[in-house]
Amino acid sequence: MEGTELPVSTQAELLGLNRSGLYYRPVPPSADDLNIKLHIDKIYTAHPEYGYRRICWWLNNKNKIRINHKAVLRHMQEMGIQAIYPRQSTSKPEPGHKIYPYLLKGLTIDHPNHVWSIDITYIPVKTDWLYLVAIIEWFSRFVLHWEMDDSMEIDFVLDTSRKALEIATPEIMNSDQGSHFTSSQYTGLFLEAGSRISMDHRGRAYDNIFIERLWRTVKYEDVYLKAYETPREARIGINSYMQYYNHERPHSKLGYRTPEEVYRGR
Repeated sequence: MEGTELPVSTQAELLGLNRSGLYYRPVPPSADDLNIKLHIDKIYTAHPEYGYRRICWWLNNKNKIRINHKAVLRHMQEMGIQAIYPRQSTSKPEPGHKIYPYLLKGLTIDHPNHVWSIDITYIPVKTDWLYLVAIIEWFSRFVLHWEMDDSMEIDFVLDTSRKALEIATPEIMNSDQGSHFTSSQYTGLFLEAGSRISMDHRGRAYDNIFIERLWRTVKYEDVYLKAYETPREARIGINSYMQYYNHERPHSKLGYRTPEEVYRGR
């Protein structure tokens, strides 16, 4: 219809462009803000049980960065992180979003595609930042698909889910209770494929332990060592590392086989 504007994702697809490249940030992040986020990310990756007050203490006393609690909380909200300790329900799920029970307690995971997990993590870059979403298969630790974006829009979560489902279908799909993963757009993909949905207890990231370990591995073995200068450099480098992780990196818990070898049954 004349005068109707196409969604950004449709425009990107028609033009053959990455959708994230069409978003514009009117105020670029300052070097100080990016440095603070990098320090917060390192503290949180090592101590995901720390809340914003303890991270604030660490920044002031260990890293000698003068900052108050409110600023740390703001940074953590922009990064999409919070402490993992159990807490009373201080936030509510999005209206109309269904919360599914946690199905993995006491479960013996003994074959590929029994359980998958999905999560999003913050990726620090010298001039900006990105978000990385990935789906991991629990039995083999094989990463089925991953994508990076410069926003927390749901599109890259849905794209990653669809592409992983082109490879196989999990019996159980596990996630936290974030708004992306309680959305019917997301859960509908897996329910339609025949999967059961499982969700971590509120504030219990260790319920999703294998993907938490993946984030630590990616950051300590790649992101922090490489100190990427630009988002483009980070995309290229992290994509290369994920290929290495799947196909070349021996995993001690897998008898020093690679995730791909275990997933494919070799």
